[in-house]
Amino acid sequence: MFKKTAICVFLAAFCLCARAADTNSLVWHRAADRVDADVRGMALWPLLEKIAVEAGWHIFVEPDTTHTTSAKFKDLPSGDALKMLLGDLNFALVPRTNGVPQLYVFRTEMKNATRQVLAPKVAPRHVANELLVRLKPGTDADALAKLLGAKITGRNDKLGLYRLLFDNASATDAALGQLKSNSDVLAVDYNYVFDPPPPIQALSSAPIAPLSLQLNPPGDSGKVIVGLPDTAEQSLGAQLDKFILPQLSVAGDANATGPDPTHGTAMAYSILEAIAQQSSSGTSVQILPVDIYGSGESTTSWNVALGIQAAVDNGATVLNLSLGGAGDSSVLDSVIQQAIARGIPVIVAAGNTPGVTTYPAATPGVIAVTALAQNGQLASYANDGSYVDLALPGTSIFYLNGTAYMVQGTSVSAAYGSGVAAGNKASTTLTWAQILGAMQTKYPVPQQ
Repeated sequence: MFKKTAICVFLAAFCLCARAADTNSLVWHRAADRVDADVRGMALWPLLEKIAVEAGWHIFVEPDTTHTTSAKFKDLPSGDALKMLLGDLNFALVPRTNGVPQLYVFRTEMKNATRQVLAPKVAPRHVANELLVRLKPGTDADALAKLLGAKITGRNDKLGLYRLLFDNASATDAALGQLKSNSDVLAVDYNYVFDPPPPIQALSSAPIAPLSLQLNPPGDSGKVIVGLPDTAEQSLGAQLDKFILPQLSVAGDANATGPDPTHGTAMAYSILEAIAQQSSSGTSVQILPVDIYGSGESTTSWNVALGIQAAVDNGATVLNLSLGGAGDSSVLDSVIQQAIARGIPVIVAAGNTPGVTTYPAATPGVIAVTALAQNGQLASYANDGSYVDLALPGTSIFYLNGTAYMVQGTSVSAAYGSGVAAGNKASTTLTWAQILGAMQTKYPVPQQ
């Protein structure tokens, strides 16, 4: 069984006056249960719509309730944040054992909060004035770009993949329409932005000891290598670094030598943790890290596509994608489908925004993994769309330089899934299809 950490929920009604702020910004760090806000003069309904999107809750409000919010704070627990945001209104956040938490906002009694606040659809973000295009072999990319009035700012001729920059949004959208009807184009789309990884918390104490695992020579069936496109990965120490192959980068150099752990480091540790909990005799599985973030907090579908291809070209036999966003990139999908066609399983985080379809988790053919809370039910932050295949714990405790840390989210669940799959592949003669089929039976998604 995986080690799990409790996730606290609350039910309360509070009153407090709001404070002034300068801009309208609200960021809900779900996995850490922390909120940043900087809002001024925001009416109740758009505020609750924003909370519904950011927190992933179902929200109900008492009809004819009004409030104007001005508040500025950083890193508050969600309960304290709601006090600041809702002022003199009463509220109650009701956890659901097998579903999404429900927030009730009311003036009189909770039972009167009957009008549901529907979260607006989340528009996928993309890099301004950029398109990604994948061309048929033999197509002259430079001539096509010139015809469109674009500059090629990135290229992978082997894949037929190109990054095009236009002068403005109108030219970008016009070119998108033209390219969609061009018979030489295999796929074209915006260069979508992927969400930053979930935050990592230092722990003063941890319920588990540091991981210990022995590296074994690969068996007769060949090497099992987990490709890990993610942030730059740090040293896990001499004992675990034996499992880590030399890091590749498609996003420039990143400084991953500081004291704070990166998301890639946490995911590598989580993969090894899942393997270790299956086999006390060690494993031959190795991890191939590919930096797709560079020095940025976010990445793009261009870097993800290049990272996947770099991992595949350098021997990855299974891919872990602990990332996601709202943009469905046909170009990235085509690269993923090419990997799947080569017999490489692609295991993906389902996303931490309930009700919002996350990609590439929803891409056909991938294995989408969502997160379980300590009680074995779906975590409050975890997606559970029809595209989700597996459910595994969403909390990992790991060590870096002797300090314990915790990371939480479906990215952890995907890493655990990749570790389970890779560990079984290295220690058995089962096919990938047999392994993944058995995992779907053993780790089902809880029914809502």
